Amino acid sequence: MRAPRVHFYNHRPAPARLEQEVLAGLAARSKAIPPKFFYDARGSALFDAICEQPEYYPTRTEIAILRRHAGEMAGLMGPNALLIELGSGSSQKVRLLLEALQPAAYMPLDISEQHLLRAAHALAEDYPWLEVHAACVDYSSSLTLPPCPPGARRVAFFPGSSLGNFEPDQAQAFLKRVADAVRPDGGLLIGIDLKKDARVLDRAYNDAEGVTAAFNLNLLARINRELGADFDLDGFEHCAFYNAARGRVEMHLVSRRDQQVRMAGRTVRFAAGEHIHTENSYKYSVAEFQALARGAGFAPVQVWTDPQGLFSVHYLQTAAG
Repeated sequence: MRAPRVHFYNHRPAPARLEQEVLAGLAARSKAIPPKFFYDARGSALFDAICEQPEYYPTRTEIAILRRHAGEMAGLMGPNALLIELGSGSSQKVRLLLEALQPAAYMPLDISEQHLLRAAHALAEDYPWLEVHAACVDYSSSLTLPPCPPGARRVAFFPGSSLGNFEPDQAQAFLKRVADAVRPDGGLLIGIDLKKDARVLDRAYNDAEGVTAAFNLNLLARINRELGADFDLDGFEHCAFYNAARGRVEMHLVSRRDQQVRMAGRTVRFAAGEHIHTENSYKYSVAEFQALARGAGFAPVQVWTDPQGLFSVHYLQTAAG
């Protein structure tokens, strides 16, 4: 048997960029840190653990949809596809597509280098026929793909409702970048979490085992380790709730007391009860999301949902013209 074929492209953001964005976010009137910085090796592992919690319905619901309809989805994607996964994580979901699709090549993109490489090599071992082009990139800010196999039709896969982390105008701009990257005749298979009872959402982001809280607090641990900050993790607590007026779940870290943190030669002060806004997760109706996609240059083709209407998976094609 041949050695697994994994081509690796490293465009990981430099530490200076992490420092710049964190300092800017903590200097703002309403403190915030971009959620893309959750995903160091431990953060990625904690997110995988979140997906296993009984309260966290999105992962198991999306997997059930993919398992039930993978053949139909692969038929829409077509033969000789380059399958580009945005934010590949553990690559659990893409496995449901690979056998049905048999793509010409697979290109996982992720910001967490260690997590990406482990997943890429595992897939190459399990699917000896698959050529893997793994790229460590921050796809949230730009989407310049590494060299692509010639002649393959580009189809993006963006599961997990990660689009909800963007503000709606940013989400549409991101979708437009994806459309530009897969043109002229490409597609996008994307998971979108649907609007639902706030109690279901609040439980999903406040699991009883505290895994989501650990994931949120790990952001501060990463900043301590990589930027030499001195956050006291016991001085902050996890807070997540559904903001119905904005149609989004919000995650925050809340200062338990008046305190100050040293980082990169600066002092950042926190009042008791002050928040660091770490993530939004917007929820959409099917019609709301399809309107967003049309505005980005995609034409909706098909949508699949679960019987309870918790989650949706959409297949989009680049619109003509």
